[in-house]
Amino acid sequence: MRKQRFGIVLPIVLISYFMILLDNSVVFTSTVKISHDLQMGPQALAWVSTAYVLTFGGLQLLGGRLGDIFGRRRLFLMGLGLFTVSSLAVGFSVNGPMIIAMRAIQGIGSAVLAPTTLALLLDNYQGKMLQQGFNYYGMTAGLGSSLGLLIGGLIASLTSWRVGFLINVPVGVILFGLTLRYVKPGPATHHEALDIPGALFSVLGIAGIIYSINGEAYRLVALILGVLFLVLFVLQERRAVGPIMPLQLFRDPTRVGAYITRFFIIGMCFSFLYLAPQLMQNLYHYTPLQASIATLLMSVPQFVFATQVGRLSKHLSAAKIVVLAAAISVVAMVWIALVGVQRGFWLSLAAPLVLVGIGQAFAMSPLTTLGVAHATPDIAGAASGVINTFHQTGQSIGLAVVVALTANIGAFAPAFNTAAVVLAGYAVVALVAMLNVVRLERRTH
Repeated sequence: MRKQRFGIVLPIVLISYFMILLDNSVVFTSTVKISHDLQMGPQALAWVSTAYVLTFGGLQLLGGRLGDIFGRRRLFLMGLGLFTVSSLAVGFSVNGPMIIAMRAIQGIGSAVLAPTTLALLLDNYQGKMLQQGFNYYGMTAGLGSSLGLLIGGLIASLTSWRVGFLINVPVGVILFGLTLRYVKPGPATHHEALDIPGALFSVLGIAGIIYSINGEAYRLVALILGVLFLVLFVLQERRAVGPIMPLQLFRDPTRVGAYITRFFIIGMCFSFLYLAPQLMQNLYHYTPLQASIATLLMSVPQFVFATQVGRLSKHLSAAKIVVLAAAISVVAMVWIALVGVQRGFWLSLAAPLVLVGIGQAFAMSPLTTLGVAHATPDIAGAASGVINTFHQTGQSIGLAVVVALTANIGAFAPAFNTAAVVLAGYAVVALVAMLNVVRLERRTH
């Protein structure tokens, strides 16, 4: 492969993926202004994020499989186009129902776009170039959410929340043109059947689980229906000719360990990233912009250490690097739980911010590598879809559980200290899951 293609295709993939991750963080720092401008109450406002999460998390498996069937570049362009147009509509929303509906459509575009970005790396690179692409992809996954808070804080303070979405439009148009010019069409297998029942069951199952945590009415009913639809989903995937989530993906213990670890480690990081700015504003009386700037203590080390993952991988396996990342994350959350947040920013929160940034830097790229380990080309898109599904559902379910467990505590400081204990539990589960992968590695070597 010629080197100049590495310099063109890779940025297309990374920038498109960064746009997806950035939008979530922009919403977190803009909720107050969105509520004021569109006259939305707390319940309706929550759906600005929830509608996106439901369609994004629920349709990623279908998006990955569609790429395998019809070709990754074609699906990439479709997802990019839908994401760009819906971003324009979100930016010009005039009321609550409109922004909620457009965010749901934006989630559909992201569900198609996210798994095909990773699959395009597999289509266009091999060997060391592919591994380097994974490193940059993992770096982007980590930086997207943390830098998004800083960018979102700047946008919310200096311009309008609408700019955070409208900026996607020119970027999307440029990426669309570059993709047509430089990304070659990949293989497609049109003869395979499309697993519509599987897609439907997966969406309804994930939606039911998320609503059972985030919803206000009929939560038990939603939980029962969510579990039922997920059972139907597994049964459907067993007998489907062209399943959107081939169950053979879960026969490999390395991939299973990577999926579990990603779910819990990203649940911890995302929840911490969501709660920390609120802590700084409510307890330390920071402005939104000051809170966003404070997150540089996480994003800067994250960027620096993410660039060293490739060098570290020469000495340690991907699984051992993730073990290190999970252990660092445990230390960060235990620090908060033991010290408490009442002692001020520099003693209570500064060091954990740095540690979480380092942990995320070491985790994302190796977890991406492990998530597609031993995947054959015909299921590569589905494997990447599963990675992104666990990433997204880990964020939404992880945060929902933390909020549910701390909602009735009252004062923000005790609630955050309790949240740190829960997040430490997430990191411990991730650590145990990846230690099992390391144990399996020792058996096979």
